[in-house]
Amino acid sequence: MKNVFISCLLLSFAGLQSCKNNESKKAEATVIEKPISTQCYKATYENDIIDLKVNTLKNEKVSGNMIMKVAGAAERSGEIAGKFHGDTLFVDYTFTEGANKTKTFKNPMALLKKDSKLILGNGKMQTTMGVTYLVKDQPIDFERVKYKFEPVECSDKTQK
Repeated sequence: MKNVFISCLLLSFAGLQSCKNNESKKAEATVIEKPISTQCYKATYENDIIDLKVNTLKNEKVSGNMIMKVAGAAERSGEIAGKFHGDTLFVDYTFTEGANKTKTFKNPMALLKKDSKLILGNGKMQTTMGVTYLVKDQPIDFERVKYKFEPVECSDKTQK
């Protein structure tokens, strides 16, 4: 009986140590990476304006923020995170709409880098188990698009 108690006690300590290791790994993962470079862009189409800030990180990863002011819709403001695959930047745009800052949305986006511009593509999206993504093996149209981003000076609005 004493051996069973000691065995259970040792397993408990091993489990607690394992939890402690997971906490330290989580803390390491939340370290904010410094950008290698930062570029700001602006796209306009009729009365729509989109401001985009792209921070290039290591391994072709990117982070940044985007503010979308689309006529007839609430302003969207949020962050982008993703990675370049060749000349195409695939990001997830996590944003809030209008005054409601408690509910967040997440949409995938594909931006083609052509010269110094970024072109927001149109692709077929699918939602599975609450996650929206661009459908693989389906082409993304970068020709018939509304938003072509031109490089601009970064301003206080895009410096979030």
